[in-house]
Amino acid sequence: MPRWQPDGRERLVLAALQLFSEQGYDETTVAEIAERAGLTKSTFFRHFPDKRDVLSAGQETLSRLLVEGIDSAPAQATPLSAVAAGLQRAASAMGPFNRELAPQLRAAVAANTELQERYALKQVGLAAAMAGALIARGIPEATASVAAELGALAFKEAYSTWIDGDEDQELAQLSLAALDRLRVTISELG
Repeated sequence: MPRWQPDGRERLVLAALQLFSEQGYDETTVAEIAERAGLTKSTFFRHFPDKRDVLSAGQETLSRLLVEGIDSAPAQATPLSAVAAGLQRAASAMGPFNRELAPQLRAAVAANTELQERYALKQVGLAAAMAGALIARGIPEATASVAAELGALAFKEAYSTWIDGDEDQELAQLSLAALDRLRVTISELG
């Protein structure tokens, strides 16, 4: 196997998830992950600071895509419409690789308290990124925060449905439907 294959990051994520499923997160070493991926330990550290970060590998990209979508929403868009544009942009970028790894990722997180905490922080980070993008559009902070939290909740719900559901379901459609359900729920709060 050539040393510098372009999919090294993906191979490391896949190897880590396989090992976490087989032997547990705590029992898996960085050296084992690198070996399983057919890469060196130093290559692992070029991509990730430690093995915890393997599981949040796409968070920066996901946050960036959410922000790009919000930024591209029409100027007259409501805060939730702008969030919908962010969800559409981010969800459309997720493909078969993300869906294939999702059950292993969920199992690894469910089996480890440290990873559950990391996952919760990831959710907070996604909401913060969306809130920042909304504030940059001139939305008041409280409104931006509520809209962003709803967007994060909608994405979380849609992602869970997507990985458990029918192959024909698209994450973008599920995300927008979840956001619409939350919008209705909020209107019922009174």
